[in-house]
Amino acid sequence: MSKVISIVNQKGGVGKTTTAINLAVFLAEMGKEVLIIDMDPQGNATSGLGFDKSTLKKHVYHALSLESSLEDVILKTTHKRLYVAPTTPDLAGANIELVNEERREYRLADLLENVSENYDYVLVDCPPALGLLTLNSLLASHEVLIPVQAEYYALEGLGQLLETIKLVKDNIKPELEILGAVITMFDKRTRLSAEVLNELYKYFPDSIFRTVIPRTVRLAEAPSFGKSILQYDPWGKGSRAYQNLAKEILRKHNI
Repeated sequence: MSKVISIVNQKGGVGKTTTAINLAVFLAEMGKEVLIIDMDPQGNATSGLGFDKSTLKKHVYHALSLESSLEDVILKTTHKRLYVAPTTPDLAGANIELVNEERREYRLADLLENVSENYDYVLVDCPPALGLLTLNSLLASHEVLIPVQAEYYALEGLGQLLETIKLVKDNIKPELEILGAVITMFDKRTRLSAEVLNELYKYFPDSIFRTVIPRTVRLAEAPSFGKSILQYDPWGKGSRAYQNLAKEILRKHNI
């Protein structure tokens, strides 16, 4: 059975999409069939995997509005075993259009019923907001992965997000679990990063991955070339970090 994991943080610029793309790439590299669903209207996961959003005929919006099946939207990427359900800014309209629809918060979960068995992992890249698109993602998922930037405001943001996930778990989906938080943009040269790391471990000892994603120029540059870090800088620190994160997740799932 596939694992569906939402990658969530309501704060933007924390390395959410970078994590979605590169974790997916290394899971695929390790022999897993992987699908990324781009649920962020900004479509950064789509362009970061080398697709031109302006030329897409079908995308996630068409699936959520039931104009197309999810299978018809999915594209093969340049990575073996890695697929993407791409998106464009049109997806922002779904927030409004779905409001009066039946089972509006379960639309993605319903779409995935026919698709998820084709993949070992489905990673959902969520928008930086706790609205209807993120709720759809959470209700379609088994687990939540939270990228957290190594800065002081991160602690406060993580607390709010964990509270939201608890509300979803308590009231709608009791089987939803937190896979963990992964610290991103870590700069070992600064005392601040080290202090934040220690604080996060203290507050969330069971929910922080031991792998830490470093702040590197290469990781920041790769999406502008439509490449993953494995394609852009295969032997660099960023590649090693995401490879380690993928291994850690597979260990958690006893795979």
